Amino acid sequence: MAPTEVEWGLMTSQTIQMLFVDLALILLLARGFGVLAVRLGQPPVVGEIFAGILLGPTLFDGWLATNLFPVAVRPLLSGMADVGVALFMFVVGLELERGVLRGMGRNTAVVAAGSTLLPFVLGLGLGWYLLRGHGTGNGDALAFVVFIGLSVSVTAFPVLARIIADRRLSRTSVGAFALATAAVVDVVAWVALAGVQASVGGEDGHWRVLLLLPYVAVMFLVARPLLRRLVADGGADNTISMPRLAAVLSGALLSAAATEAMGMHFIFGAFLFGLVMPTSGAQGRSEAIQRQTGQLTAVLLPVYFVVAGLKVDLGGVGLGGLLDFGAILLVAVVGKLGGTYLAARVQGVPARASLALGTLMNTRGLTELIILGVGLRIGLLDDSLYSLMVVMALVTTAMTGPMLAWIYRRPVEITAPATVPDLVSTGRSA
Repeated sequence: MAPTEVEWGLMTSQTIQMLFVDLALILLLARGFGVLAVRLGQPPVVGEIFAGILLGPTLFDGWLATNLFPVAVRPLLSGMADVGVALFMFVVGLELERGVLRGMGRNTAVVAAGSTLLPFVLGLGLGWYLLRGHGTGNGDALAFVVFIGLSVSVTAFPVLARIIADRRLSRTSVGAFALATAAVVDVVAWVALAGVQASVGGEDGHWRVLLLLPYVAVMFLVARPLLRRLVADGGADNTISMPRLAAVLSGALLSAAATEAMGMHFIFGAFLFGLVMPTSGAQGRSEAIQRQTGQLTAVLLPVYFVVAGLKVDLGGVGLGGLLDFGAILLVAVVGKLGGTYLAARVQGVPARASLALGTLMNTRGLTELIILGVGLRIGLLDDSLYSLMVVMALVTTAMTGPMLAWIYRRPVEITAPATVPDLVSTGRSA
């Protein structure tokens, strides 16, 4: 007997209609608020995150979220959002491979350590404070505390790159230093997040994660040489054919599926595939892959912002919630600014340039949202704490531009011994 429509999970006509209406609404609002954010001197991601929160249950007691995004449509939107995030993480890995990490030296490593360790340590204290009112649902208090420390330690490398490009700091030593430092912080954050997820992965999660090490080895030793042949420049037009692009993106998605099967989040597999993509001798095609994939994520990422916003409910935040938010914001800002500033000063960076570096490293954006989404998925965050952390990500990202304009109106170049090579931005967004 042939499977019925219910067995196949086929959508009804009404569900299809709502899906198309929702996608149109998401794209219009996200782009509209993104343009508004740019006019206000903010990166587009600030407006897009804000649009996602507005469409969530915070306003009108959830009436908008309930009626515009019915339960039947939400899994479809979540699937599209996951694809968008996977492709976005592939691009992030590709961008890091394309020279930013190669600018890393001792000075960058020291500043990256300061920018990570101080907020992480302060975040551990914050985690113990939050544990009383936001106890982890899976009973793992240590994992909860470590996750909070990690979540206030991240920097959004792609958003930071966009801010640096918009402020015309790409060819300055401060801009290059910030990009290289953020790249290191990003890699450390993803590795640490993988470890946290493995610790709460259930009874079989610990042995499955052991597969990650041989998988990484296979990716670098086997997949990378094959990819080098696939993307090697074939001419002066710096383009990549659709079959080759399809092969690359298929590889990124299969890598995402592989790490998901290992008990890791799929973002690690997509990110790793971007890291192993060779760019030496294939600069033109690497840029073409980034550009064409970016066109796909420009459509899919706004869906992620709305899906994330549907989980943010600020309507019930009382005095206790405001106090928690104040503590979260204070630790996040003081940790990032203080840690980066002190480490940069130790390396001989001028005071104002050190403060500018700290301001830039305080950018969180979409990277924070992805990490918070992982925390919510594995049960380390409850809905109220997730909502407060999302607002923290929005505020810290929005404050970067105004603070940088106030602190760094006249650029100060970093001289020896803290000189790093100039790194040119590739116009990254999101």
